[in-house]
Amino acid sequence: MIYAPNPPKQQGLYDPTFEHDNCGFGFVAQIKGHKTHSIIEQGLQVLENLHHRGAVGADPNTGDGAGILIQIPHIFLKKVTADLNMVLPSEGDYGVGMIFLPQEPNARYYCEGVFERVIREEGLEHIGWRLVPVNEKSCGLTASGTRPVIHQLFIGKGNSSSDSLERKLYIVRKRLERIIHKAKKPYTEAFYVSSLSTKTIVYKGQLLAHQIAGFFPDLTDSDMVSALALVHQRYSTNTFPSWDRAQPFRFLAHNGEINTLRGNINWMNAREGVLESELIGNDIDKLFPIIDPSGSDSASLDNALELLVASGKSLVHSMAMLIPEAWQNHDTMDEDKKGFYEYHAGLMEPWDGPAAVAFTDGVQIGATLDRNGLRPARYLITKDDLVVMASETGVLPFDTDTVIE
Repeated sequence: MIYAPNPPKQQGLYDPTFEHDNCGFGFVAQIKGHKTHSIIEQGLQVLENLHHRGAVGADPNTGDGAGILIQIPHIFLKKVTADLNMVLPSEGDYGVGMIFLPQEPNARYYCEGVFERVIREEGLEHIGWRLVPVNEKSCGLTASGTRPVIHQLFIGKGNSSSDSLERKLYIVRKRLERIIHKAKKPYTEAFYVSSLSTKTIVYKGQLLAHQIAGFFPDLTDSDMVSALALVHQRYSTNTFPSWDRAQPFRFLAHNGEINTLRGNINWMNAREGVLESELIGNDIDKLFPIIDPSGSDSASLDNALELLVASGKSLVHSMAMLIPEAWQNHDTMDEDKKGFYEYHAGLMEPWDGPAAVAFTDGVQIGATLDRNGLRPARYLITKDDLVVMASETGVLPFDTDTVIE
């Protein structure tokens, strides 16, 4: 296995467009939405119990990537930003970015400067930066050699409403990615936006499952609370591991591979000339390219999902468009449901696996299998309103009498 900060360009028999993932994933959620630190602890335990789903190379302490997605921990962030003389707005009135930046100072300052300029141009408020504390001893030697500097960025709603802020942050990120990727190295190396949202935040890296909590001390703070935790341990098959390709992505975590990827990306690229949205309006041109050409198969699916959600569709509606059931010859399927799939088949082709996908927008969380059904996903619900889903059973211990389903 070869490690590189970014996958190499096409050469010989290697073509980055053929890269696929095959991983372990899962989530823990409190059905009634009660936020606790124990949900994060249980999510990390699920991740550790999926350790065997990851992969290592010559360096046994460097993995393909692992991570956790949680709800914005407002109380924790208010505490740590107060130490930096920042005053955060009310929960939901600001966005938090989890940003990978180059180690080289001039390149890092360039990326930060572009970020702040784009924020102002979009009518938002730049509140400040926070250097995310990390314990490099919890990181493998090979991963440490390509480790980015990790910052959190806080953005106020400025001239935007609270309802439109999430969409504005999406526009800011897409504009920023286009500017940075056009710049010459070293500015493009290591730069990546793990998450930029008013609802969710992602802690991830080129780590093994058991290294996440040790690498990010934030995750062990008792004020870090959430009602859901989506986790992922990456195993890339014949692909190049890197910090940015660790999952979860901004909306989903994925086990399997998207085998229709080339057609999916070609169709999404072809649609860019005719895309319209009442909510996004004239800003839609700022989102191109919709699919990040440097992303993996699951990152591309995440790109498509975030566009549909930004356009005003619900999370579940969007996922049903992207990964439909096998409805054509399903004799017992409800006719209205079959009509839903038939209608949307004219708008979006299926993203076919085999794949199992867990997804969340920070309010709802769910999972689905693609219509091939060849990737497992198992769940259980307990009497204390806990739901646990993973790529296999046994990721958390429960007494049998506490399990409802």
